[in-house]
Amino acid sequence: MEINENVLVEKSANTDFGDFSSNISMALTKTLRKNPLEIAEMIQSELTIDKEIISEHSVTPPGFLNFRVAKSFYQETVTHIITSADTYGRTDIGKGKKANVEFVSANPTGPLTVGHGRQAVLGDTIANILEWHRYDVTREYYYNDAGRQMRILGQSVAARYLDQVGQESDFPEDGYEGEYIKTIANEILDQHGDGLSPEDKIFRNYAEELIFADIKKTLKTIGIN
Repeated sequence: MEINENVLVEKSANTDFGDFSSNISMALTKTLRKNPLEIAEMIQSELTIDKEIISEHSVTPPGFLNFRVAKSFYQETVTHIITSADTYGRTDIGKGKKANVEFVSANPTGPLTVGHGRQAVLGDTIANILEWHRYDVTREYYYNDAGRQMRILGQSVAARYLDQVGQESDFPEDGYEGEYIKTIANEILDQHGDGLSPEDKIFRNYAEELIFADIKKTLKTIGIN
């Protein structure tokens, strides 16, 4: 028997009718040349249901087959998950295989954002799932400390440093405006005095070191190393 449409079993849109529903009757309409409601009733009459798993099943227009999962089955399943938490759902599909998961990988030009936090949690979760299935997982933070953005970071800190020492500064186009830039500039002033040249590499290097230390601290706070 050929079925030209996808047969789905999915979570019910209306839980008054059950937990799950299937459109198989509608998918068989063209093949059987019958009303989908009639087909659904025919299927229902032939079903052999394990009452310990499915407590109820019904038919609703235009021909959905609905199923309600027994509460006792949910309870038994949850109990099983809790009592076998160390092994539940684990497989050996990754045994002997390696996986590299790169995530976050934010340039050390500023504090992590909420978006970076989301990436961190998703990436670490994916790595955990792979490890659960026996993969040898490497978590990678791609550290990019080269290029235009890092140069602009150094120029931004240098400009704020010059502001603090009362010298004229030329703030770079697309420079970093955050308060953290002023904080870094003040720390450099406290540690190195007011005689630095704006071309000094310390502005970029110190900012990079401080920002990345803060990034690692933030990730550690949410349990990611």
